[in-house]
Amino acid sequence: MRTTYSEASVRLYHLDSETEGGAATTLFYGPLSEAMQIGAQQPEELQQGLYIATDNDVVAFLDLLEG
Repeated sequence: MRTTYSEASVRLYHLDSETEGGAATTLFYGPLSEAMQIGAQQPEELQQGLYIATDNDVVAFLDLLEG
């Protein structure tokens, strides 16, 4: 089950698929509500590589934004 309540502690990160082996760059640690705001402020091309990791799942940012 996905953790999606607004105060869930999450990690927002960008996964660069162009780097060999992929490189993850953390943008934010904190509440899901703030992670969603920060993600929404990123350029659209960057948003495609954003992921949110909770204590029990990893979800593509755009999947949560659209959901």
